[in-house]
Amino acid sequence: MSEKNTKLSQQEQMVKGTAWLTAGNFISRLLGAAYIIPWYAWMGKYAAEANALFGMGYEIYALFLLISTVGIPVAVAKQVSKYNTLGDPQKSVYLVRKILHFMLILGAVFAVIMYVGSPLFASMSRGGQELVPVLRSLTLAVLVFPSMSVLRGFFQGFNNLKPYAVSQIAEQVVRVIWMLLTTFFIMKMGSGNYLNAVTQSTFAAFIGMFASIATLVYFLWKTNLLSGLFGKKPANIDIDTKELIIETVKEAIPFIITGSAIQVFKLIDQFTFGNTMALFTDYSNRELKVMFAYFSSNPGKVTMILIAVATAIAGVGIPLLTENYVKEDRKAAARLVVNNLQMLTIFIIPAIMGSVILAKPLYTVFYGLPQGQALGLFVASLLQTIILSIYTVLAPMLQALFENRKAMRYFAYGVVVKLVLQVPLIYLFHAYGPILSTAVALILPIVLMYRRIHEITGFNRKAVSRNAQLVLILAFLMAAVVFAGNWLLNLILPSNGRIASVFYLVIIGALGIIVYGFLTLLTRQLDKLLGSKAEDLRQKLRIKAIR
Repeated sequence: MSEKNTKLSQQEQMVKGTAWLTAGNFISRLLGAAYIIPWYAWMGKYAAEANALFGMGYEIYALFLLISTVGIPVAVAKQVSKYNTLGDPQKSVYLVRKILHFMLILGAVFAVIMYVGSPLFASMSRGGQELVPVLRSLTLAVLVFPSMSVLRGFFQGFNNLKPYAVSQIAEQVVRVIWMLLTTFFIMKMGSGNYLNAVTQSTFAAFIGMFASIATLVYFLWKTNLLSGLFGKKPANIDIDTKELIIETVKEAIPFIITGSAIQVFKLIDQFTFGNTMALFTDYSNRELKVMFAYFSSNPGKVTMILIAVATAIAGVGIPLLTENYVKEDRKAAARLVVNNLQMLTIFIIPAIMGSVILAKPLYTVFYGLPQGQALGLFVASLLQTIILSIYTVLAPMLQALFENRKAMRYFAYGVVVKLVLQVPLIYLFHAYGPILSTAVALILPIVLMYRRIHEITGFNRKAVSRNAQLVLILAFLMAAVVFAGNWLLNLILPSNGRIASVFYLVIIGALGIIVYGFLTLLTRQLDKLLGSKAEDLRQKLRIKAIR
């Protein structure tokens, strides 16, 4: 295959894979955020406290998911890609089969640890005894998730992201249905005990996973991989499974360490914010929970939708980067790095700008009219998302190039900076302190990872810089139109309620998408996300590209 064909093939894989993974991540995160609108309203006067407990429980749960999977799903994708590239697909299938057994045991171990340790985690979080049943309701999900995620990693290794995406959507649909039904019955027709409603809402994670597993098994059957994973051991294969599992775990551990950055930083916030504020201020525990919801739990529902796109881009690039590294194709690896970074900037910069301008109606739709510091903390969290997204893309890319030790070292530098800055910044800026310390702490590993990736691949930094500058110009043009539209609409219809805010988001949001879409078609930027479909759009809309 010629270099040109390889380039086109990999670019098409990137576009197709990113489309599926982005769709899966975006839709599942959107569902995971949309539920908050009725859920928050049904909680009534306990809404902020309920969301704080939910957020505290989920941050600890998210870290346990990362630890219990030890990063193996991404490492499985990497190993499957490696053995397929070396012409040994049977080895990759058998490896996944043995890892499934291993992950069942690992899930059980960490589920027990989380159940027994729940009182300690609740005390460290300053969540009180109310947090204990919330944490324990999530232990069954910890039991099941590792095995399910290995199956997702298996499909990812084949660059077949459709099953991964569909399983995510199925999981969220079932989870959200359970959450809303149980919350409605408890808060509106039952006892009105908000703690029981929160506990059922977190238990929904376990219910949703059944739908995900069923979806993945269906795709395994459809692609004739079910017998390979669950049937008899092939007679013609002779491999040391223990050695392969050890090799995979060695590959996986760096992914868990660097991939847990957002969860680790949020847990540092969770364990330090309430305790530090209690030392320096006279806020009550209830007030501190509400403040925690304002800067962490509430913005998290929206910002994680944006970060999901960055995760999708990073996830698609890992097997392809590894494939090029194994083939010693430095030029192809450099092209993939540039493509990844360009796709990230094309999405994240205008998304953040638009979200900041529409912050008030966006917050109002989810949580009602912002009170006190809520809106300012929401905007600060949105701006921080740019840094989180860049890190989320760079860390897996560096590890895909087998630079695991450096990736872990750079992450450790970031954690040290976070720990050093955390208490002083909370003392100085209160609820803004954790947001600032995370942003500053992640800049160091971002710079180091970017430089190291360039040293290995020699990717065109000028191309990345020029593209980012162009995207910034287009995003500012879009933002100017959105700002003007928002100001004019506010003269006619102030955004003082959920219905008016929805109207704002639909009208002004559509205006921003149309303007940015036109500008990216005009400058061929959208081609990096849509491939050849962008040219079809230009022809239909009779837009002539200028470059």
